[in-house]
Amino acid sequence: MVAKSALVFAAGAVALWSTNALVGKSLLATHPVSQVQFLQFAGAALVFALIRFTSREGAPPVAPSGAFAAFVVGLIGLVGTMVLQYIAFASMPVIEANLVAYTWPLMVAAAVIAFENPRRPALLGLAAALGFVGVSLVISGGRDRTWFQGDLVGYFAAFGSALCMAFYSVTVGRLGTSPERLLLPSSLIGVALTLLWSAREGVAWPTGVDLALGLYLGAGPMGLGYYFWSRALKLEGSGKVAVVAYLTPIASTLLLTLSGERLTTTAIAGAVLVIGSCIAVGLERSEAQDYV
Repeated sequence: MVAKSALVFAAGAVALWSTNALVGKSLLATHPVSQVQFLQFAGAALVFALIRFTSREGAPPVAPSGAFAAFVVGLIGLVGTMVLQYIAFASMPVIEANLVAYTWPLMVAAAVIAFENPRRPALLGLAAALGFVGVSLVISGGRDRTWFQGDLVGYFAAFGSALCMAFYSVTVGRLGTSPERLLLPSSLIGVALTLLWSAREGVAWPTGVDLALGLYLGAGPMGLGYYFWSRALKLEGSGKVAVVAYLTPIASTLLLTLSGERLTTTAIAGAVLVIGSCIAVGLERSEAQDYV
């Protein structure tokens, strides 16, 4: 029962995350990153607050050190991941940024090799290495077969986003804090920071459909997506659940391709390596968990 619930939560997170790049791309075409991010964090904060105040689960006492650790994990995992991801979306081709940002499963695999005792470390390491080779092909062959077609800041931001999400995925399941209690303070900090950022730029605010899409990015991929993923990790660690999460780059890349985004043959080969490596890493970790 626990395994089934975990897979349902993970599948829900993947479904929402898969729409993130496509909707974000449409908004960034007409609005600055600061405004899109403010709407995201506002939507996410509303979701986390609603879940928090309607939850019937009692809050266990948390030591100050534990509360601080939860705050840091939430801040890095939510604010760090999403802000860096959207800076990348705005600075380079979205389809490339999306693939690079979703190398976080490979970074998790590297952490497993370094700090845990995987059953087949050589196979896990090879899969992760091939994934990073794929990233280099995506970057080098994304458009005109030359390196760094986007702003260099974008590539660093995409890798930074992946690092933040990898850190969150490794640590969140080990915390005793519920997802909404973990993520609500971080989302409120995100609201404050992006509001100041938006006010400094002084651009007209989105209305109508764009406003609704911005709030959807917050309530859906950021809010419910993070909540579902956190619940899944707390229910069943990162074994079988990880395999489901690694399907995200497949679905999101497909949606971007259908919307008109294109990759060269070289970048397509890199995308196949990234996606294939993510799945291989997920299967290996799932088998290792079953073995234990």
